[in-house]
Amino acid sequence: MEKGSSEEVERVTVSNKQVILREFVSGFPREDDMEVRREEMKLQVPHGSKAVVVKNLYLSCDPYMRILMSPTLPGSLFSAYTPGSPITGFGVAKIVDSGSPEFKVGDLVWGTTGWEEYSLIADPQGLFKIEHTDVPLSYYTGILGMLGMTAYFGFYEVCSPKKGECVIVSAASGAVGQLVGQFAKLMGCYVVGTAGSKEKVDFLKSKFGFDEAFNYKEEHDLNAALKRYFPQGIDIYFENVGGKMLDAVPQHES
Repeated sequence: MEKGSSEEVERVTVSNKQVILREFVSGFPREDDMEVRREEMKLQVPHGSKAVVVKNLYLSCDPYMRILMSPTLPGSLFSAYTPGSPITGFGVAKIVDSGSPEFKVGDLVWGTTGWEEYSLIADPQGLFKIEHTDVPLSYYTGILGMLGMTAYFGFYEVCSPKKGECVIVSAASGAVGQLVGQFAKLMGCYVVGTAGSKEKVDFLKSKFGFDEAFNYKEEHDLNAALKRYFPQGIDIYFENVGGKMLDAVPQHES
């Protein structure tokens, strides 16, 4: 649906399809933990507000969302989803009505939005205007969005890599790990990735150009494995999972 001005959407009400979290999740999410529901929604921001109404075009399904499906733990950086309400995540959307001076009708944006056809976003400060449309918009749910920024700034700004350094990436077959490995290769680093299956290990070496990769589940002695792949020590560890790997790697720093 395309509208030229906010006045044109004031009278429009739609049947809005939503993905609802029914109850907090225990264990691995199941299909019946969620339901698809339709609710009527007016494509108009509340009078005098700085909210925006968006039409969602692409949504990203990311691992962190599982954390939000459980009750919020004390000290958590995240707020849990509300059972009975749509789940949220990163996505690409188009502004269909706006009370914000930062966005106008027709703007393309990426950021946190609802898993629904249309979303009313009360505080659009978490949205970013898409200035470059010469690439597929879906890229803003990946390499040009949150995942790409996590990999880019985490590697280049935090790790400060140098050519020839030795890099290990845990969960390297994940969305962030894949990118970090490729950034490291572009810098001229020696890169080893860890993953949890032979298929993922083969994928890292054949598709993403990692120098080496290994299945941590098959390594009964992580210290021996790290010594084998990094005889001169490790310069950069890009940590994605924690656990035993996080305990082992610091012992092999160069």
